[in-house]
Amino acid sequence: MTRHSRIVDRAITRLKLRQLRLLVAVGQYGSIQNAARELQVSQPAATKLIRDLELDFEVKLFDRTNRGVIPTAYGDALIRHGKLILAQVSNAAQELEDLTEGSSGRVVIGTLLAAAPNLLPNAIETLLTERPMVAVKLVEGTNNVLMPALFSGEIDMIVGRLPSYRHRGKLVQEKLFDERILAVAGRQHPLAGKKSVSFRQIKRFGWILPPRETTLRRQVDQFFLSQDQYVPPAVLESVSYLTNRSLLQIRDLVGLMPEHVVSRDIDNGSLAAINWSVPFGKGPVGVSCRGTDTLSPAGTAFLKALRHTAKSMRHSRPGPAR
Repeated sequence: MTRHSRIVDRAITRLKLRQLRLLVAVGQYGSIQNAARELQVSQPAATKLIRDLELDFEVKLFDRTNRGVIPTAYGDALIRHGKLILAQVSNAAQELEDLTEGSSGRVVIGTLLAAAPNLLPNAIETLLTERPMVAVKLVEGTNNVLMPALFSGEIDMIVGRLPSYRHRGKLVQEKLFDERILAVAGRQHPLAGKKSVSFRQIKRFGWILPPRETTLRRQVDQFFLSQDQYVPPAVLESVSYLTNRSLLQIRDLVGLMPEHVVSRDIDNGSLAAINWSVPFGKGPVGVSCRGTDTLSPAGTAFLKALRHTAKSMRHSRPGPAR
């Protein structure tokens, strides 16, 4: 029997969920004593549970220091998988409860700005039309916040700009459509309605930009550097579309927004597209998950609704900025 087979056999026959709960708690508190207190077990019993894990997996999980314990690389890996297993147990219990209460399943979706105004609402409408009792939960944030929640099983999928290459080896990604970035402003802005606008004309205005940890922001900063190390007179960082729209309507700022996010407000006159061809930011919008086989029936149905909605959006894509 190989070492891998031996460890798998021990895990199947001996591993207990309370060991995983303790493992995660020790990693969280950095102390076996505090973790034991949290889970209401004695410290000797907690120490033995951790020791049994080390023996079964044949690795050292924690290093002892004067300030407590620190996970080794093996400990970090097992804690990560432990969180995922516990999250899956919680998800299973939640799905059973939803079915018992007639909800017909549950799906938790992480959402980025590029998915918010059109793609998600229309996909949710399609899902609820076919499965009116499905429970849907939305969690907003950037990839830096949503990715850990996806890996730990707290959310089922992320919809929006596909993450950078560093995540791809751990995810299943599906592109739904390509998105471009528009420069937008309020109707009162001095550059609104001009037939042709250069970056030189824009430079004197303040900007609404995405947070620094986003791919788009890194592209913006690189572009600014290439323009004689341009420094904007004012920068507001925000991923809240409602806030951004209100600020653009009352101040002469320039915002950078995905095309489908602002197309409806441009069409109805709430905002205006600045006729400057943004030389960066085009990229794929899609869905990221741990694997389609990890999705619940509700999650699978929502993925189908996303594909249907994205196809409709591609066919009705708005025209050039005006």
